Amino acid sequence: MLDAQVRQVIERLNELVPPTLLLILKKNGKDGTLHPLESQVQELLSLLVGELMASLSKPSTGDLFEDLFFKNKPYDFAGVGEQALSGGVKVWLDRFYLTAGDYRPVITVTELSEELFDVQVSLEDLAHPNDLPIELSAVLQQKQYEKQRYKLLQSLSLLSSFINGLDNYINSETRVPIRFDITGFSPFLLTVLPAVKLLDVKVLLPKSLQHLLKPKATVRLKTKSDHQGYIRLDELLLFDWQVAIGDTFVSPEAFRKLLSNAGGLIRFKENYLYVNEEEMVRLQKAIENGKELTAYELLQAALAEEYQGAPVCLTDDVRELIKELSSNEAIPLPATLNATLRPYQQRGFSWMYRNSRIGFGSIIADDMGLGKTLQVITLLLKYKEEKAIDVKHKALIVVPTLSSHIFHGPARDINQFDADVMLTTYGVLRSDHELLKKQKWQIMVIDEAQNIKNHDTNQSKAIKSIPSNLRIAMSGTPVENRLTEFWSIMEYANKGYLGNMKSFKENFSDPIQVFNDEAAVARFRKITSPFMMRRMKTDKSIISDLPDKVEQNQFALLTQQQAALYEKTMQAVMAEIEGIEGADGQSLFKRQGLVLQMILALKQICNHPTNFLKNGHFDASLSGKTVLLFELLDSILEAGEKVLLFTQFKEMGDLLQRFITDRYGECPMFYHGGCSVQERQQMVDRFQHNRADKIFLLSLKAAGTGLNLTAAAHVIHYDLWWNPAVENQATDRAYRIGQKKNVMVHRFITKNTFEEKIDEMIQQKKHLAEMTVATGENWLGKLSNKELRELFS
Repeated sequence: MLDAQVRQVIERLNELVPPTLLLILKKNGKDGTLHPLESQVQELLSLLVGELMASLSKPSTGDLFEDLFFKNKPYDFAGVGEQALSGGVKVWLDRFYLTAGDYRPVITVTELSEELFDVQVSLEDLAHPNDLPIELSAVLQQKQYEKQRYKLLQSLSLLSSFINGLDNYINSETRVPIRFDITGFSPFLLTVLPAVKLLDVKVLLPKSLQHLLKPKATVRLKTKSDHQGYIRLDELLLFDWQVAIGDTFVSPEAFRKLLSNAGGLIRFKENYLYVNEEEMVRLQKAIENGKELTAYELLQAALAEEYQGAPVCLTDDVRELIKELSSNEAIPLPATLNATLRPYQQRGFSWMYRNSRIGFGSIIADDMGLGKTLQVITLLLKYKEEKAIDVKHKALIVVPTLSSHIFHGPARDINQFDADVMLTTYGVLRSDHELLKKQKWQIMVIDEAQNIKNHDTNQSKAIKSIPSNLRIAMSGTPVENRLTEFWSIMEYANKGYLGNMKSFKENFSDPIQVFNDEAAVARFRKITSPFMMRRMKTDKSIISDLPDKVEQNQFALLTQQQAALYEKTMQAVMAEIEGIEGADGQSLFKRQGLVLQMILALKQICNHPTNFLKNGHFDASLSGKTVLLFELLDSILEAGEKVLLFTQFKEMGDLLQRFITDRYGECPMFYHGGCSVQERQQMVDRFQHNRADKIFLLSLKAAGTGLNLTAAAHVIHYDLWWNPAVENQATDRAYRIGQKKNVMVHRFITKNTFEEKIDEMIQQKKHLAEMTVATGENWLGKLSNKELRELFS
């Protein structure tokens, strides 16, 4: 609708269109799907124009009006009785050109009392639209309008077919008023005035008539008077039916009394409401035969403060409950928490805790790297502290891959589970959900909750079948493609809260995604925001809480092949070390050399068996670290961000380059000691300026210093040097002056190996004594045989 006049006419027509004007029948359904009001007029016009075009393309049937109006054919009107036809057509068309001259009609309605209304007709000088309208009596009596008088009266007479009494009003020079009682005024207000507005006649109404109120069935929400202590919020709410008239609520009895002495247009306080017989019957049915609302429907009405488009009446105690739900009051941290929470993390923990105490699960959807896991662990510790997690009621955590070997693998036995928390994978739960359903779970947590975004998969059904008193979902991307994915995750966290899939599509998914319904978006946010928290790294209120660099350890598990090779290599070298008996300098030198040789070998094995064996087996799945790397890269690339990937070994860099190329179809650049100065500069420039280069492989020694790579938002240390200074130097390629993004540093550590133990030792020393331990790896060669056994076993 590029033409402003066409757009204006359609907007006016939309005001008149009944909500059931146009129904489109689904091909495979019996019920019609109602178009949004905004598109009904356009759809109808489209059908009309399409039909007209089709009819015009057919051979002419000799229809006179078709020839005149649509085919531009002349006609002389010479036949019997046709002489007056052209004049009749002109008169009929003239009403569409009422404002084509210098003046346009103005209709002003004055409210004399609640029962009487006067209508005055005047004229507006289009050359001076800001002036007061010219009274018709002045046009009829004053000499200055003598030349235009006949033409003006001729135009006004065209309105007489709309306005009863207009002829007498004009003939009496406005002394005989156009007056309506309330019964006669209703059709004038509702039918005549909208029609003349379409003819561009100006209509002036008193404030009380500018927006007619339409009564709607709604509810009044209150709380149970006998509630004590912690109880589910949705179990606290009671309701009774009300009628909403604007911002006022009346009981059904009071509304019936209001209508008992009147009908149609009714004065209500400072406004008027209109109820026709059909609407009255529908309203009474909604109240008298209204369904019993579910607890979740009542809660949604309370949060959105509306029910089916009508405002909801909330008592003061309900408002207080809603206020408590959105409270930011900090909950005391558990005494056993061995970590420092940033302010936004404390808020996240407190929010989940408050939700849990009123019977609701939560979806924590913070951006990657903001510490969702730490916030959930804090909640688990709080529950443990309050003895809500005990021998009989435990916690089940489901993750894509395991960082701790608990309920996983072919030898898993649930009867041997006696810890507070069970950690398992989606795959295991899918296989053993019948067994896990028999357990009593106090809390169930799922990580990477987008794994259940498709609600009808066996995995989603298995997850949702596990009974738990509280459910937490963690996801950095709660909605990837469709809003129904969010429904599936919320259905896990708070079963039934968003209704079934059919009602969710009708109320939210289709209005929001298909029709961009802003009212539906606002309502969706209101009812979901208490149970989903999403903070972004780009949010200034979160950035103020974050350091410029966020480090996190990420743990991989040895694969079966890695574990066997690790054990065999470690035992062989330890046997040699323990066979050295001398204490002279040569013996000590040999011993230290063997220790460093073992460290090198075990590091390579933890990286990938082929990094150590050099046997040409290029299978990424043989390494737990490589599997972990792909999971992380998937998330980073999905977010459209760039990453630096450091390794100590040129051979491992070659392997990673091959694995990444096979997985993503693009070969990443590899910056290492064998590259010329020119090649190195070209790679740096490409990474900094080419949006397509997302992954940059780097040798720790070759690229550890002197480079500016601020395009990266992530740094991955695939293997660690165990020297914080060297590690920080590499990280500083991205975290330096000119960096505008937070830098996420991912340190890969293989679980249950010497990598984990050495890192713990270094971090403990660093925390207690500002890293007084010697840097590098040489200090490891000075450990005793017993210490080496403990470290590498």
